Amino acid sequence: MKVLIVGSGGREYSIGLALQRDPNVEKIWFAPGNGATDELGENLPISDFDKLADFVASEGIDLTIVGPEAPLVDGIVDVFQERGLTIFGPSAAAAQLEGSKIFMKNFLARHDIPTARYIETGSREEAEAFIDTLPTPVVVKADGLCGGKGVIIAPTHAEAKKAAADMLAGTAFGEAGMKIVVEEYLDGYELSVFAICDGKDYVVLPAAQDHKRLLDGDEGPNTGGMGAYAPTPLVNESIYAQLRERVIEPTLAGMEAEGMPFTGVLFIGVMVVDGEAKVLEYNVRFGDPECEELMPLLDSPAGELFYKAATGDLKSAEIRFKDQYAVGVVMASRDYPYKSSPPAEIIVDEIHDEELKANAHIVYAGVSREEDGKLYATGGRVLVCVGMGESIRQARDRAYGLVGQVHFVGKQCRTDIAWQALKDAE
Repeated sequence: MKVLIVGSGGREYSIGLALQRDPNVEKIWFAPGNGATDELGENLPISDFDKLADFVASEGIDLTIVGPEAPLVDGIVDVFQERGLTIFGPSAAAAQLEGSKIFMKNFLARHDIPTARYIETGSREEAEAFIDTLPTPVVVKADGLCGGKGVIIAPTHAEAKKAAADMLAGTAFGEAGMKIVVEEYLDGYELSVFAICDGKDYVVLPAAQDHKRLLDGDEGPNTGGMGAYAPTPLVNESIYAQLRERVIEPTLAGMEAEGMPFTGVLFIGVMVVDGEAKVLEYNVRFGDPECEELMPLLDSPAGELFYKAATGDLKSAEIRFKDQYAVGVVMASRDYPYKSSPPAEIIVDEIHDEELKANAHIVYAGVSREEDGKLYATGGRVLVCVGMGESIRQARDRAYGLVGQVHFVGKQCRTDIAWQALKDAE
């Protein structure tokens, strides 16, 4: 099998690693890839969808996997499917579940899927009136894609009104914020749950928990994610059953009924409130850094999972996961998430500990390979150190053991990834 992976981050690198373990995968391309994906396959400097489709057709590539949300929202799947090419991901219509928070919230309401009370509006006056009816804090969301930064949790009514006004005026998120969602704040614990879908059938992956805040103790600004672990013990069979029966199955049935069957990754941002699972948001691709922990937990061939989902044949797939845990620690550049940092050479010490070598690995993300052949940290989230283990603690210790072997000027990371799972075991 020949596979093309669209994207350039850690998510795409980790999918490439999983495919590399699949004996049925002959070659991998990345478009555009990053400075380290050339160790797993071949990088392609092509972004135009039609030109990518031409390349796939000419090379006889069997499967294209789309990593990020932007090309999905922009319709890459539609372009490929019109050419009869096999591609994993939702159509542009189905990708509205992430591309428009208003579409997503209204879809949840139409299909009685549990979520927070909300309004969608383009009116400042209407937003302010609804804000006054809610307890604090208040959640204000820009409608469109904002790179994971379009959600404001305002601690006071005044700050919520200012956030709404800034979005609607176009000063906060431009066109993406010209319509907004205002909703009640759900107080519970947050989970990331992923279902691989083929339009009708689905496979639920082990639930993960992301760490969005920059600093230990979940302090500091929100980021794209500073680490994650899976599976989380915060999910029991009752929560999984609720998600299957009240969320995933009604979503797949609803999308099909509305003429846009959902194929790809349904990423459910879940808040568990007093034992009840409620949907915070949908995304239509793997989370990053959750993908970096889920891919090494996959025990069956990755190519089969993605290909059979893309071709509507998940029922015949035998999907298995390891009875292990994975913890990933993001190593970020000095000035992340505030601004870009100067490039810094990445040096990885030779690892002599055989246990660490066998049970931990690096997933590269914001890196470039320079003319000298060396890797440099050039992005905000530079790489992820992933540890595997028979327990969360063992996986965490291995992840941090690997962190200690990686060096670049200005590196920063959290020291408490997986703390919520481990706090009761201390």
